[in-house]
Amino acid sequence: MPDAPSILPRAFLRMCRRNWGRAKVADSMGTALTGGELLLRSLVLRRILNRGILAPDEKFVGLLLPPSAGGVVANAAMPLMGRIGVNLNYTLSSPLLNHCIADCGIRHVLTSRRFMERLKLDVQAELVYLEDFATKATKLDKLVAFIQARLLPMPILERQLGVDRLQGDDLLTVIFTSGSTGNPKGVMLSQANVGSNIQAIEQIIRLGADDVAVGVLPFFHSYGYLAALWTVLALDPKGVYHFNPLDAQQVGKLCREHRATVFMATPTFVRTYLKRCAAEDFRTLDVVFAAAERCSPEMFDAFEAKFGQRPLEAYGCTELSPLVAVNVPPSRSPHGDKTGVREGTVGRPIPGVTAKVVKPDSPNLAAAEPLPAGQSGMLLVRGPNVMQGYLNQPEMTAKVIHDGWYITGDLASIDADGFITITGRESRFSKLAGEMVPHVLIEEKLQKILGGGDEHLQAAVTAVPDVRKGERLVVVHLPTTKTPEQIGQELSAAGLPNLFVPSPDSFIEVQEIPVLGTGKLDLKGVSDIALARFAAPAAAPSTDSRSS
Repeated sequence: MPDAPSILPRAFLRMCRRNWGRAKVADSMGTALTGGELLLRSLVLRRILNRGILAPDEKFVGLLLPPSAGGVVANAAMPLMGRIGVNLNYTLSSPLLNHCIADCGIRHVLTSRRFMERLKLDVQAELVYLEDFATKATKLDKLVAFIQARLLPMPILERQLGVDRLQGDDLLTVIFTSGSTGNPKGVMLSQANVGSNIQAIEQIIRLGADDVAVGVLPFFHSYGYLAALWTVLALDPKGVYHFNPLDAQQVGKLCREHRATVFMATPTFVRTYLKRCAAEDFRTLDVVFAAAERCSPEMFDAFEAKFGQRPLEAYGCTELSPLVAVNVPPSRSPHGDKTGVREGTVGRPIPGVTAKVVKPDSPNLAAAEPLPAGQSGMLLVRGPNVMQGYLNQPEMTAKVIHDGWYITGDLASIDADGFITITGRESRFSKLAGEMVPHVLIEEKLQKILGGGDEHLQAAVTAVPDVRKGERLVVVHLPTTKTPEQIGQELSAAGLPNLFVPSPDSFIEVQEIPVLGTGKLDLKGVSDIALARFAAPAAAPSTDSRSS
């Protein structure tokens, strides 16, 4: 098929017409929709919401729904009614969730009663329950929707829905950053931002009608929004959904029953499936991506040994829609070879995207000359996927976008063939005695020392202000029989310099390591634990000092 157009609602309408009678969306709760049924439900929902529920001037509409057929329909309906759907992070606390609602000026939030009963959130907006729409949809609603969906010529339908007036720079959604290092920021993504990612996926992965993509990543996360939602809405693959990514048995059953071919998750979730899913659950998989956090070769080996497919890494961030680089699965390569894969890297930039690595201390990062191949520095990205900016925060936007380049905050190297290796994150370093100390390196050593393997994160490293040294390394860890002194000795024996070894009085035992709803480490939660224990006057500010 031709590349998906940048205007995603147009791509959605054409996809539904192409797949009118073919299974298109299904979920673990028993809902199954063809392309035609998906379009019909989206158009009926549009009519109900526009008829007395949403005011004409309501620009943003909140969505508090898990990965499910209902969540797909609600997201698809938003741009068809000229609204901007904002998928809210239901793993946040009520104050943070309401911060996001206030930031967008959201008045109505679409959700379900059953889901809200589990969440126990205090939502400061009017809740609209999808279950109620079964009685609100009139015969006229259904008739008009059928005529629109099945009979109207596409140009007329697009005019009726206002799709013909959409431009590439029109806002599609706002996705709030996970809040791993502070309060969530609203990332504004346009039609062209996400559309360019869809086009790249179509070119690289070459998804077809025979593909079945598994959607377990939440739609409030940019990875899930792109890979699990709009890839299905704009292209031909079938999407199958389950609301809880940690429910390994149900995820495995979903993959087995629908003969899944494409699976996208974070390493945290993949570790769970590796332990708890049967080998036959994933036997039809052809493409497996484990992205959004670092993944070990040992886990890849174990996954391949059990399921027959080796996961690949990719790279992205919310501000980049999110996809930047990807390793191309050999089965999807035009030549059927492994030239598009380099293990240990996150792949090469997707079509239309440019990446460069520069010295982190360059006075003008955007204008700085790229470092030689293989040399580590600050990673910058430019292309059609760069966000429009942070909602209501122009100053913050100006700090990270310079002359079209987005400053990722990640440290990386690019080899002679263009493959990108992420070497660290600037914000996950401490500067001690003039030397940059990487938190992730210490965590990797701790994981082996504490015997966590790849299944459970045993410890997280952060830093707190220290009057004498500027910063102090702190380890937040799960219960262990080893003393801090023993752990420190083993860190030294593992080859870490003394500067990298936290002092014995800098260990905090917790019953649970804070993680976000996406499975990623909650850096702010870890930092809060450390600060609560080691509250101390901050050191004098330094232009070189960095902390997590």
